Amino acid sequence: MNRRLYTGYAAVVVLSIALAAGSGHYWLAGLPLLLWICIQAAVDIRPFFGLLLVMIPLGTEIQLPGGMGTDLPTEPIAVGLTGWLLLHAARHWPEYDHRTFLHPIALLLYLHVAWILVASGFGELKLISLKFSLAKLWYVGAFFLLPLLLLRTPRAVTLFAHCVFWPLLFVAVQTLVRHAGYGFSFADQFRTMSPFMRNHVSYAGCLATFSPWLGYLIWYRRREGKTYRWMVYLLLPLWVAAIFFSYTRAAYIALFLAGMGFLLIRRHLLRPAVTLAFVAAAAVAVYFVYDNNYLEYAPNYDTTIAHQEFDNLISATYKLEDISTMERFYRWVAGGNMVPYRPWTGFGPGSFVELYQAYTNNNFQTYVSDNEDRSGIHNYFLMTLVEQGYPGLLFLLAFLIGIFYYGQSLYARQSDPAARAAVVASLLSVTIVAAFSIINDLLETDKVGSLFFISTAILITMGKFRRPATLPPVTTGTPPQRY
Repeated sequence: MNRRLYTGYAAVVVLSIALAAGSGHYWLAGLPLLLWICIQAAVDIRPFFGLLLVMIPLGTEIQLPGGMGTDLPTEPIAVGLTGWLLLHAARHWPEYDHRTFLHPIALLLYLHVAWILVASGFGELKLISLKFSLAKLWYVGAFFLLPLLLLRTPRAVTLFAHCVFWPLLFVAVQTLVRHAGYGFSFADQFRTMSPFMRNHVSYAGCLATFSPWLGYLIWYRRREGKTYRWMVYLLLPLWVAAIFFSYTRAAYIALFLAGMGFLLIRRHLLRPAVTLAFVAAAAVAVYFVYDNNYLEYAPNYDTTIAHQEFDNLISATYKLEDISTMERFYRWVAGGNMVPYRPWTGFGPGSFVELYQAYTNNNFQTYVSDNEDRSGIHNYFLMTLVEQGYPGLLFLLAFLIGIFYYGQSLYARQSDPAARAAVVASLLSVTIVAAFSIINDLLETDKVGSLFFISTAILITMGKFRRPATLPPVTTGTPPQRY
């Protein structure tokens, strides 16, 4: 039977090549590959999911005509996997674990995504909002729903971590080697990470967000009785060096907060700490808005400049003379000015870059306020408020708070050590992304957002994991459904 299949497939290959050569439509030669992909996906989707994980660090961002951009090959793979998931769910939904897919955290995410679709319908730039919404749908499908299906055991979680770690380590090592050629110059770091990373913030964000999973891999190897010291003494220093020489302040702060988060989780204090953090953030926001107090922090246009040395950058940051910090203020003020005009539905997902210039305050202008790179607001929470209104921000905050509250509860009651370790890694990854989101908007990128959604999915699946007391008996009948 297999021989006939191979013969038939070979015939299809030969026929496709002949048709391509004869007609001049060379795309026909790719039909056998498409056929093989469809057959493989029908048999087992896990290799394609593994390929998606490997491509998270290795993918590259390209700009398309019309101002659109995409991530290759991660976004096309994510689209394909989401399509496969829809077809698979339509046929096998009764066999799914409904408690997992209808978990309260999942429902909060669905509500968050649903409001994005609503806000897109009311947005001013509907084409841009539609692209944003579609990307959100297939990112949630590939990086959240599919992991709910496939990453249900600590062993599967370990395979996920390996699939991301090794290509990310390759990116880090090649960046360090290239950076060494420039003497680890702060001014030349942008030359060292292409084509894998858009900039040093995306690079550092990916490294920092995955750091808890590196800790999980080391812990898992030690627990399994495998050699792990080479990871501690060789790979871990490389990892730390890569983060340090990314020269990204947000990464340093986020990792420090993750360390604090680890202590809070161990002492069962994460819930009150999260509550206090959000109350403090709300108080700071009220302070700046009240009586226009934010105007007191307007920069000096002549002294707010870019710095070529990292030490000077750190010094300028707390003096409010660093151009990247004060340019954030410029855009945050613009975002704050936009909110009263569309408080309930916002201006539409993805629309801030196109619209914010009309709402700026010249007192906060810097040398780079023309924004040639078309970068965003650099605060994911404020961006959500501007583009999706108050309901959008409330749904996002409810989703994040739900993750932390559930994660702390799960850590207290999960008795399996490996599942418990995965819970900690998930919570710390989410903590790092939340910290980054205060001064960046990386949640919509495949380098960081993918790890955030996967970590959230693992948190849910580890809540359902129970290690069997004994191995199941070996049977010769029909194997059970994989999903």
